[in-house]
Amino acid sequence: MLPKINGYEICRLIRKEKLDMPVIMLTAKGEESDIIPGLNLGADDYVTKPFSIKELLARATAFLRRRKQKEKDSFKFGDFLLDIPARRLLKKTKEVELSPKEFKLLELFLKKAGKAMPRDEILNVVWGYNSFAGHRSVDRFVTTLRTKIEPDSSNPVFIHTLRQVGYKFEPIR
Repeated sequence: MLPKINGYEICRLIRKEKLDMPVIMLTAKGEESDIIPGLNLGADDYVTKPFSIKELLARATAFLRRRKQKEKDSFKFGDFLLDIPARRLLKKTKEVELSPKEFKLLELFLKKAGKAMPRDEILNVVWGYNSFAGHRSVDRFVTTLRTKIEPDSSNPVFIHTLRQVGYKFEPIR
């Protein structure tokens, strides 16, 4: 019962944009004819009112626990290994120093390898939604990261620029 746009449409738009976030629909509509379309549009769960906050938190916690178990904690590309729990990048056996933002940027690229990453999405994930950073900040950090991981930063093999969009990371070359 949202104003102007309904929850089904919001869920459809989230999934169309391939935004990687859990969706739990909270609604007063509890009929099977309401629940099935929500789940088919990409909702991860559907909770009808009235509901217990404790139940909602338990459902969200269970979803996040399952999701975390699926996530990889290290990524290999070229001669590199990104170890997320240790927060370090190794080239063969030598550690490559990365700033916290460079690490987050590389982690995002590796988790979304092969997919176009718009600059706005990169900004939201790496800098946060409330940041005043702009597209030039993304470009500057990509340039710096390229100098650390590319064999030749002027001819990148991992981080590719997609004109008027953003970047795409290709781990296999």
